[in-house]
Amino acid sequence: METGITLERALELIRLHTAPLPPVELAGNWLQDHVLAQDVIAPMDQPPFDRSPLDGYALRAEDSLGASPDHPVLLEVRETLCAGDWPQIPLNPGQCARIMTGAPIPPGADCVIRQEDTDRAHPRVGIFRALAPHENYCFAGEDFQNGSLLFPAGTRMDSVALGVLASAGLWETPLSAHPRPKVLLAGTGDELAQPGDTLRPGQIYNSNLPQLAARCRQLGLEAATAWWPDDPRAVAEALSESAGLFDCVITTGGVSVGDKDIFHQALPLADAQRLFWRVQLKPGTPLMFSLIQGKPVLSLSGNPFAAAATFELLGRSLLSALEGQPHWQPVRLSAPLATPFPKASGGRRFVRGVLRDGSISLPDGHSSGQLRSQVGCNCLVDIPAGSPALEAGTMVKAVLL
Repeated sequence: METGITLERALELIRLHTAPLPPVELAGNWLQDHVLAQDVIAPMDQPPFDRSPLDGYALRAEDSLGASPDHPVLLEVRETLCAGDWPQIPLNPGQCARIMTGAPIPPGADCVIRQEDTDRAHPRVGIFRALAPHENYCFAGEDFQNGSLLFPAGTRMDSVALGVLASAGLWETPLSAHPRPKVLLAGTGDELAQPGDTLRPGQIYNSNLPQLAARCRQLGLEAATAWWPDDPRAVAEALSESAGLFDCVITTGGVSVGDKDIFHQALPLADAQRLFWRVQLKPGTPLMFSLIQGKPVLSLSGNPFAAAATFELLGRSLLSALEGQPHWQPVRLSAPLATPFPKASGGRRFVRGVLRDGSISLPDGHSSGQLRSQVGCNCLVDIPAGSPALEAGTMVKAVLL
């Protein structure tokens, strides 16, 4: 077991020991938010024919030469084409077709004039300006072409991707994709009362499980929750059982060095392979990563903000690895501080912040036990070890939430 490692090494170990879930076949709406395990090739051109982007008249550009409002060019209207129609008459010189948005452009035409630039007359329409070849003209295959790569493996199928899939006629086609992981969130601590219970003296309410479960829902996952007592054997049995039911287990509490930090006893009892303990960051230093029956178990600190922050920094990467997501590292950026941070940082520290209008404001209250000051925050500011107090205007790196 490695101890006292960097965040980057911890992420590397998680990635090395977390295999993507075996692919399943899914189609249509069932693919939403899943990561593809295969390349998807376009089976057709989109659009499948040259079409008009507006309501007007399809014509030959050369027939419009010299046209103006004072000297309109008159063209014979041969047919009217609406979306869903198919041209029946090729256009000869001096001819045009009335055409609506999305309708196929007839053979012989190479441009479309909008109806506002005509007198809309029939059977001969007057056009008021000259056009260039392929002006107002949508080509077949403009969006994608038959045989082109629509999506590489590793693409997450969001709403836009599903729309593209439907436009390619692949809505009902089963595709290979990684399933969303089944996640168990488990809390420990006899000092915790569950929401809705009456607090006994010395107790506080368990906020970690509701918050992390809600965060999983934001990420498109439905996580189950469980509370385990401060009993190493009971926790070991629960871990072993959970490994057979879930793809990963994320726990909070019980990983530091106190008498009630029971995971040091529970994990060996469950025949766990412990890969690391303690990471060089605050808050959440004593977090731990293990494998039980080959299933990943990420054990976070019980302090509310520590649990929330380390879930963002490591838990999301674990879930991304299970999903086969290739872009698994958190999104990072640099921005100036709009407000100062008054503390020197002997070790690497992550603090909550609000990125707005290109700068980051820090709320009051950065204790790992404080949660309310995280409300409205959308990033974690990464303060390097050995940093002095930071003044407003200091450039910092941040992880987007």
